Parts: sequence; structure tokens; C-alpha cells
Amino acid sequence: MDDDKDKKLPSFRPLRGGKYGPLLGYLVATILMITVMNYFLAPKQNISDVDFSTFKEKIQKGEIKRIEMTPSYYMGFTITKEEAQKLQNSKDQKATAAQTQIYKTTPVQDPSFVQLLDSKGVEYYAVLPKNHPLLGILLTWILPFAVFFFLWRFLSRRMGSLGQNVMTFGQNKTRVLAEGDTGVRFGDVAGAEESKAELVEVVDFLKNPGRYTAIGGRIPKGVLLVGVPGTGKTLLARAVAGEAGVTFFRISGSEFVEMFVGVGAARVRDLFQQARAKAPCIIFVDELDAIGKSRSTGISTNDEREQTLNQLLVEMDGFDARTGVIIIAATNRPEVLDPALLRPGRFDRQIVVDKPDLKGREEILRLHSRDVKLDESVNLRDVARRTAGFVGADLANLVNEAAIHAVRSGRKRVIQDDFDDAFEKLVAGLEKKNRLINPKERRIVAYHETGHALVAFFTPGADPVEKISIVPRGIGALGYTMQLPTEERFLMTEEELYGKIDVLLGGRAAEQLVFGEISTGASNDLNKAADIARRMITDFGMSNKFRNVFLPSRKQSPFLGEDSYTIMREYSENTQQYVDEETARIIDERYQKVTELLEENRMSIEKVAEKLLKVEVLDGQEFAMLLRRSKNSRNKIPAEAAAD
Repeated sequence: MDDDKDKKLPSFRPLRGGKYGPLLGYLVATILMITVMNYFLAPKQNISDVDFSTFKEKIQKGEIKRIEMTPSYYMGFTITKEEAQKLQNSKDQKATAAQTQIYKTTPVQDPSFVQLLDSKGVEYYAVLPKNHPLLGILLTWILPFAVFFFLWRFLSRRMGSLGQNVMTFGQNKTRVLAEGDTGVRFGDVAGAEESKAELVEVVDFLKNPGRYTAIGGRIPKGVLLVGVPGTGKTLLARAVAGEAGVTFFRISGSEFVEMFVGVGAARVRDLFQQARAKAPCIIFVDELDAIGKSRSTGISTNDEREQTLNQLLVEMDGFDARTGVIIIAATNRPEVLDPALLRPGRFDRQIVVDKPDLKGREEILRLHSRDVKLDESVNLRDVARRTAGFVGADLANLVNEAAIHAVRSGRKRVIQDDFDDAFEKLVAGLEKKNRLINPKERRIVAYHETGHALVAFFTPGADPVEKISIVPRGIGALGYTMQLPTEERFLMTEEELYGKIDVLLGGRAAEQLVFGEISTGASNDLNKAADIARRMITDFGMSNKFRNVFLPSRKQSPFLGEDSYTIMREYSENTQQYVDEETARIIDERYQKVTELLEENRMSIEKVAEKLLKVEVLDGQEFAMLLRRSKNSRNKIPAEAAAD
């Protein structure tokens, strides 16, 4: 560390280290302190500032016997020089100084002033102004340089590379890992078998480039990994470098861009220059969309970002694929990338790193739980079935939360309940048992959740009810009904969409049926139900008037994995009116059907709600058992529920 500091500040090394550095510092400080003390702590004299006329009166009265003359002031003493010498030889310096009165005045040109002094016998003489040479040197030379030095050192620490060396702007900020130092292999990546198979060719080229060049083929210059956040794009790139045993350059797209135009382009040039020197190697650019956004979108321009992108395009098109420099980039916004970046010859191959399926989730869970002490009762297959839609990062967090819950509960091994609690915490939020809810609201929540569960139970094709709870969780959630799919689903029929709307409306229908009034607790349910009905009309062509017609009313967000939409209607006001009216008709029609279903099972609602008020949480098996015991249920119990 000391050597690095000396390289940054070589000109000040004698002051900071070495044999005489500390001694010189102490010497300067001591001289400065002695000079200041001598200047400010000297015995104080009785000096009175008077005007020139008063000064002359005291001379005429004989009070002033001696005068020291300087160009800027006259100093009059009440004792002569001989008397002053006697007082200085006395032992009590403070007492003698107190007996001496001194008058100070500003000189005025008066030709008769010297004659007055001669007539009164006053001693007068001229003296040079007192100065302190050492203090002058300290204040004039040493102090400014010392202030400048410490100020420059402070700024260099705060501004980092800017203060240390301005010429390092053009150097890239990549993190370089030597051969085999990534610590990741393909065996450490689970749930992305298709993506790994595509990257095996890249590894084979880096290991055996002659096999491809001998036949005249070439490996793709660039590989673009596309996927939602958390699917393991960076992990796959590190695994490629680890398997190939080559140097791995890792840099984020945002690290190219600076406030000064041209810095990003210089860093791109420097990065590729270093990569060519260490070929074969891999350059991994994370968050490529930070510098690769399309130049044709938007009114505003960013010269720095565009110059950086242009330089990247030139470098990718210019280097020879046979050199063994391969670029791997990752993004979750492929739709905003510039087309020139995606053309053949640059990023030739695009690999979609999708969310893992059931088998992939199980493999990821086993991978992340290798170092976790699991109980024999833990069924990772069941955990994988419940976590549909989770990505690798979510599953890793789930395993960690389960381990933390086991430690909090005082266990030395993780059991199945720990995974269940961790899953509910991630999906529904933190459990808040201490939140006080008045009895009336608690009953409303119990019947509301019972309505959801009962409609889901009797709706064909609906996901089975896994748990019902009236324990508050998260922000504003007073209860929840958890449904888990039995298998992976990628398509939904029209009847299944109607079934989802029915389940969402079941809570409000139960409130109105039991209490005769409705509450605000169903706002989120109504939002989801209306969104499904509206998409059935506009996106899926499931309306009576616009059957099999797509109405482009919304545009999906460019962020992968996001469900947000931007309104972009491309049809008339009359069509919009029909969409609104048809949405209201579907919601009202399904609400009437759900109300009839709940009226037929009124006793079942009461039985489940009362049980829920007592125990607060019911799992799927307990819920099905209560419905089987309900004698007043006129609906036929589904076969899968009866088999539980």
C-alpha cells in the first residue's frame, strides 16, 4: 500500500516518509509554535492611542520624555531611555511594565514639532519597524505550499482517479479474471440446459479453434444473452470462461459512459486492445442496453452514448474472429437495442435464458441447497412445484430464507415447514401477527377469503386451494387465499379465464351475501378481474362483436418479465365504448353466477369461515375435509378433492 501511495505523490515523498521526514515535520511545527507564542504571548504594555494634538499637549506638560519615530506611528514614553534600562534590570518585569505609560499617535507633518521636542528636552530617535523573518518565511512560503499540498491530497482521495491522474479517463474500468479464476463451471449452472448447450460450442472453439478454422468455419463474434433479471445470464458467462480456462474481462455498460464526450469511446478502444493482447479471451458486457440503445428512437440525443456505441460497432466489426476474442453480452431489454448491434457479424447468436421449468427449478434448488443441512422430510420436488414462475435468484433466496427460518426456530436442520414459511414470506409478505384488527373487520376478511376458496374449489380447471389465511401479511394484505398449479401451464382456454374471474369475484360476493354490504377489501381483486376481461376482448379475440379480432389497445413494456402496459389505442371511440360496456357485462354476468354458487353453499361458507376465525390458517386438505363434512353442500365434490 505504501508503494502505491508513493507512486501517486512522488514529489512529496521526503515530507511523508523516509528517515528525516517525521523529524522535519516536527521541526517546522515547533518553530511555528515558538514564533507565534513569542509574538502573541509577550508581556503586554500600557499603550494608549491618542490623536496628534493630545500627543503635543503631553509633550508640553512634560509627561512624554522619549519618542520613537517610525514612518507609520510615533511612540511616546513617560520615562527616558536610562530610566527604562534601570527598569528592565529589575526583577519584577510585570510591575515595571505596568509603571510605564506609552502613548501612540499617527504622525502629521508639523515643522514646529521638532522644535517643540528640543525646547522640552525630549529624547527622540528613529527606529525601523519590527519584523519577524522566520514568521514571514513561514507565512509567505511554507504555509501556502502546505495548504496547497493537503488540499490537493484531499481532493485526490475524494475524486479517485480524476485527482490521481487525469490522463486515465480513457482507460476502461474492466475487472479482469485470470485463466480459470472465475470459479464457475457448467456444473454450477442449473435450470438452463438449452442455453448451456448453445454455449458449449463457444467453449469448444476457445479450446480447439483449429477444428473450426480448418474447415473454413468461424465461431460467432458475439453472443447475446437475453432474459428476465435473475435467470443466470452473468453466471452462464462466467461458466463459459471457467470451462474454457481463458482470461475473462467483465465490465458493465454504464461504466463506459462519463460526463465528458469521447471518454466512453476511448475506453472501448482500450478494452479491445487489452483483449487482443490476452487472446483467446472473453469480454462480458453486462447491461448492454446502457450503451446499445437504438439511435433512431426519441427526440433527445446523447453524443457521448452514441459515440461509445459507434466505437463498439467499429471494434466488433473490425477484429478478426480467428483471434479468439469472443464478446458475450447480457440484457433484459432486447427491444431497445440498436439494429446495427444485432446484425450478423456482430452479435450473431442470441440465446434466450428463460425462466426454469419444473425440472429446472428442482435442479436449481438442489444446487443451492448443497451446503444446507436438509432434513430427510424435505421434498424439493414439491417446493419446485409450488414455485412456478420463480427464477434462479428467487430460488436461491428461498433456500436462504428457509435456512434462516430454521435457525430462528432453534433447529439444526431445515424442514419442509421452513420452506413453506419462506415461500409465503416471499409471495405474500412478512407475517404481522401483532397487527390489531377489530372483530368486525376480522369476520369480513374471513368470509371474503372463504368466498375465494369456495369458488376455486367448485370451479372446473381452477388451481387447487393450497392455504387460506386471515393473518395480515405485507402492506395492506389482511388475508389471502393461495392457489398452486398442479402442472406447468402455457395456454388458457376461454372457460379457464372465466374461472379466474369467478375466483376473483368470490370474495366480494361472499361479503354481500353474508353482511348485505360490500367493503373496500376487494379493490385489488376487481382490478385483476377487469384486466382479464378487457384482455379477453382486445388481445384474445374472445368477444361476441370482435370475435377473433385483435384490438391493439396496449403495448407491452420493453422490460422482460414486467406486466405493465402502456396505453396505445388504435381504434375508434365507438370501439372503446364497446370494450368498456362488454367488460362491465362480463364482470356483472360472472358476479351473478358466483353469487348463485355461494348461495347454494351457504352452510359451507359459514362452516369454513367459523373454523377460519378460530384457527386463522387452513391448509388445502383441512379445507377439503370441511367441505366433505358439510351436509348442506348441494354441489358435487370434485373427484380430485374427494381423493385427498
